Amino acid sequence: MKLGFIGAGHMAQALMLGFKRQQTQSVTITVHSTHQTSYEPFAATNGFQAAASNEAVLAQSEVVFLAVPAAATVALCQALAPVLKPNTILVSVAGGVSLAQISHVVPAAQVLRVMPNVNVAINQGMTALAAPEVMTPAVYQKVVALMETLGATVTLPEANFPIFSAIAGSAPAYADLFIDALARAGVKYGLTKVAADQIAAQTVRGSAQNLLENQLAPWLAIDQVSSPGGTTVAGLLAMEQAGLMSAVVAGIDATIAKEQAPS
Repeated sequence: MKLGFIGAGHMAQALMLGFKRQQTQSVTITVHSTHQTSYEPFAATNGFQAAASNEAVLAQSEVVFLAVPAAATVALCQALAPVLKPNTILVSVAGGVSLAQISHVVPAAQVLRVMPNVNVAINQGMTALAAPEVMTPAVYQKVVALMETLGATVTLPEANFPIFSAIAGSAPAYADLFIDALARAGVKYGLTKVAADQIAAQTVRGSAQNLLENQLAPWLAIDQVSSPGGTTVAGLLAMEQAGLMSAVVAGIDATIAKEQAPS
């Protein structure tokens, strides 16, 4: 499949690296960005084609990812509209720009929104997708299958994108913060930071995999390692008394509030 990227920021690069890494579909990638010094070396290093213009990306691609900042997305679509082929598939990665806003500018295109997280770069991502009701099912399934090469996907109403962004888009940083806290506790008791980081990261990775593979609710998994009157229960109670769950919810509240605040 011929993929195009307009924009080459952190998320676009994560997507491109994930598509390069996956083995399910054969893909070629063409990319263009306003920042020549960033996208051309990235393309050359990874075997992608650096295009001279946005129009060149369109001409060479079956699916085009719009990965510019949200404030520039509508203007980009306005510039692309005169040269779009009918039924061109445009996939917007921009947060806060609705399908209606994009489709109004490019009515001839097939437009979807996706919200991936950075873990798509290692094919362990979580991506939300939304499409208008008028979209051809075959086109939608084509994009879903493409995104599934990068990890798991979920179809959501656009209204739910802010909460998805908080618990999937921003949460890798929150999970990393928890891993770092575990590791620093290990350092307090004598581990090296390198060893503690590895132990904490692998433990969290294994716990997440256990939930997914066995379709367990988190509290059931907690019960499995919580012996009555044991050390794990003591630790859980201490964390809850310190406000762990309330702190996590407060962080999500703040994330959503920032997402919904007027720019």
